[in-house]
Amino acid sequence: MPDIVVMFFVLGLVAGLLRSDLKIPKATYDTLSLLLMLTIGLKGGMVLHGNLSWHLVPEMLTVMVLGAAIPLALYPILRRAVGLSVANSASIAAHYGSVSAGTFAVALAYVESQQLHIGAEVTLYLVLLELPAIIVGLLLYRRHQTTPTEQPGLSLKALWHETLTNKSVILLVGGVVIGMMYGTQQGSQVTSLLTSSFKVVLALFLLEMGITAAQTLRPLPLHHWRMALFALTTPLLLGALGVVVGQTLGLPQGSVVILAALLASASYIAAPAAIKAAIPDADIGLAMLSSLGLTFPLNVLLGIGLYHQFALYLAS
Repeated sequence: MPDIVVMFFVLGLVAGLLRSDLKIPKATYDTLSLLLMLTIGLKGGMVLHGNLSWHLVPEMLTVMVLGAAIPLALYPILRRAVGLSVANSASIAAHYGSVSAGTFAVALAYVESQQLHIGAEVTLYLVLLELPAIIVGLLLYRRHQTTPTEQPGLSLKALWHETLTNKSVILLVGGVVIGMMYGTQQGSQVTSLLTSSFKVVLALFLLEMGITAAQTLRPLPLHHWRMALFALTTPLLLGALGVVVGQTLGLPQGSVVILAALLASASYIAAPAAIKAAIPDADIGLAMLSSLGLTFPLNVLLGIGLYHQFALYLAS
């Protein structure tokens, strides 16, 4: 049986495909997403409380390199095999190099339900993967644009500001810092309510994600079959890469699964906002179709469990 929070995503997906009038009010969704980001940061920060050490540096550097390398590897595939424009190739590459906080939350709930050991630093993976991927995506666009009309709408300095001050990044980093400062005991008056309700918030968040994913798939975009094939195969390959890298780094089993899930995910919150401003010619709807409509359901319904099984196979 899948984790119960996943079934809320399925419920939303079915409701959306059936054209039900079920919907989460925008203000409620915004509140849920803010609570989710803050809680993820707090949970990670509290685990890091008193556990920071220099031996984490190679691991963090490896994660940052992956965030930059994935867009570089995917760009030529998107350009030549999928047949996308320069703008869309750079955009999709940045989305897939970046990460999905929703996928992270589901993976975190999964490893906790499986009672797998998680390293204290896994929350930092979110920021360390997201920032390099978006920057590399813009650099790829600037490097390969050929016409004078394809001018980026955002300078590199402004893009750094846009990315670093994104509300998700602010809440994640802020939550980590607060959690690190106070730990589980000192901050319990505030943090206990948030962390204990984590799965409830995640379940409602996934309900909305299911409804939104269904909307991107209606009508079924058969003319984008190459993009659909990319969105359904790339995550599995990147997830397998995450398992191999995690095992090579000697990470605990839970951290391996989370790293694999993050590498397999594609951003649908931070990257669309940054890319839309930086690459005005990019089709954000196409990015949302692939990342939220196809890759997110694949990871939530099937992928995370597969990455765990692959990690168990390599460890045996």
